[in-house]
Amino acid sequence: MDIEQKQADLIDQFVKQASSLHGSALAPLVADATSHPSLFAFSEILSVPSVLQLGGTENSVYLDVLRLFAHGTWSDYKSNAGRLPQLVPEQVLKLKQLTVLTLAETNKVLPYDQLMQELDVMNVRELEDFLINECMYAGIVRGKLDQLRRCFEVQFAAGRDLRPGQLGSMIQTLSNWLATSDNLLISIQEKIKWADSMSELDKKHRKEVEDRVEDVKKSISLKADIDFRGHEEIYSEPGGVMDYEEDRSRPKRRRHPIG
Repeated sequence: MDIEQKQADLIDQFVKQASSLHGSALAPLVADATSHPSLFAFSEILSVPSVLQLGGTENSVYLDVLRLFAHGTWSDYKSNAGRLPQLVPEQVLKLKQLTVLTLAETNKVLPYDQLMQELDVMNVRELEDFLINECMYAGIVRGKLDQLRRCFEVQFAAGRDLRPGQLGSMIQTLSNWLATSDNLLISIQEKIKWADSMSELDKKHRKEVEDRVEDVKKSISLKADIDFRGHEEIYSEPGGVMDYEEDRSRPKRRRHPIG
């Protein structure tokens, strides 16, 4: 089973359970969902009416925990630890995994120093072990560890739940992308038309040149034929060239000395 299908099944399972629970009875479900090693999306659980009803009650802290795992990071937890339940190790691991996904949303090259600060990791070896064993092996990110440049080059990162108000921004981003794509397509089509027209002009010009060359060839051939025929007529006319034998048979006139 791939990670998307497994996560979808888990979400469906937790949503069904949450729908049948109320108040403090949701606390164990929240803990289980935020600790599960294969669950990284929580918006569907957050949208369950009985979960939303926790707001403004003595059990609202469990709603806050779900919101933290849906949209927050490890740094957010540390900033609000005083009013949130203490996390178990599985929840800490999950929140740090989600922190990597959040960082990868805005930057595909994550410096080791930034990652160590955001994850409270003390050294590069510990950081690389976490990225390999807890992130890449889990299938939530793919990338390259660059020890020379001390950074993690992200090639893929799973998406997190949309934050409140983020949907409108995403729609605007997609609309801008669509408009840019349409303009690019128009530009490509215009270039194709231009290339086609240039190709036709090139073919027409090539045909004109070939026709002119052929005309020149015909002209040269005709002129050569005319010149040849002219020489042939000159040499074939009677009396045009004196007969050598006739010239020899004529009597020679004697020259008398002048007295």
